[in-house]
Amino acid sequence: MILYFGNDWSADNRTSSHLIARRLMRDHQVIYVECPGLRAPKGNQRDLAKIFSKLGKIFKGPQSVDGRSYVYTLFQFPFHRFAVMRALNRTLMAWQIRWLCRTFKIKDPILWFVVPHPAPVIEKFRDIFKVYYCIDDYSALPGVDKMRIREMDRLMSEQCDLIFCASQPLVDSKKRFGDKVILSRHGVDFDHFQDIYLKKIEPAPEVRDLPRPVIGYFGLMEKWVDFEMIGYAAKRHPDWTFLMIGGMVVQEHPCRNLVNVRFIGSRPYEVLPSYAAVFDVGILPFVDNEQIYNSNPLKLRQYLAMGIPVVSTSYPEAAVFSEIIEIVKSKEEFVAAIEKVLSQDSPEQARKRIETVRPMSWENRYQDVMTTVTHHYQNKRPSHG
Repeated sequence: MILYFGNDWSADNRTSSHLIARRLMRDHQVIYVECPGLRAPKGNQRDLAKIFSKLGKIFKGPQSVDGRSYVYTLFQFPFHRFAVMRALNRTLMAWQIRWLCRTFKIKDPILWFVVPHPAPVIEKFRDIFKVYYCIDDYSALPGVDKMRIREMDRLMSEQCDLIFCASQPLVDSKKRFGDKVILSRHGVDFDHFQDIYLKKIEPAPEVRDLPRPVIGYFGLMEKWVDFEMIGYAAKRHPDWTFLMIGGMVVQEHPCRNLVNVRFIGSRPYEVLPSYAAVFDVGILPFVDNEQIYNSNPLKLRQYLAMGIPVVSTSYPEAAVFSEIIEIVKSKEEFVAAIEKVLSQDSPEQARKRIETVRPMSWENRYQDVMTTVTHHYQNKRPSHG
């Protein structure tokens, strides 16, 4: 049995948290524990809606996913800046973990964390095998308490038996924790996106008549997206259509009034390929900051599985694919790179991109991770009976 602590189970923005968890549910009984966000709520309409949605889920209790595994929403007070609330939340979290173990008759669970904020309670579960699957520099995310999240990450790294890191910079930052730190780069839901290249997917009616070429992006529209770079390219090339798919967090940006930059909001992961089917180029236009430096965006491999040319700003994990993508460092280089791939791309290059990521499927990544987890779990188990 695995208690898996992640972000919202039903989020449109499907992350590695969900993609690993679904495979775990296929092979094991899993209680997926939805944790509160790292960012303190601001009292705006979006945050209030999230709070009421969470409360509804909490009162429903564990919800079955497939008759064997369940999703449970962790009850926590959102006022983390107050010491008394943090102490109360630690007590509540520990009680809920024990309650889940009693309710589902779990005697020897694995605690699997994809977020750092349960760290303050894991000392209460010293004899339980714990996995930390670190996919971001969480302290660098927008709107979080940097020092507090950094401390949570340190506690989690110290207390867990295994740490998987999604990028080389994250591995480098955790070298002091020894051999339990393992590089586990993201995979790709290969068939889901290669069907675009194979023409098995019809473009969604909403986007199929967009003026071509279509320069596409999907993902959360957060502060790490370089809207100035996109706006510059859109003004230089009014004949290009920029299709931006994802939830909008940033309200003020330079692209708001540009007619050839289309923001259509988020779309469910299951139908995302029908929207991406119109992409002629996939872009990763990121600002240069600490969070991006440590990141390993899923969309890079997803674009490559689609066979389309990719233009990305520079960060360490992009360099892994430097032979098959265009990496840029300025808005001028960004425009020039898109111009280049639109005029020079070929079927041979498309096939090379696809074959590069074919072995990187999530299934292969999952099998590698589980082999490592099984080995370490079996080695530790005798030490506590």
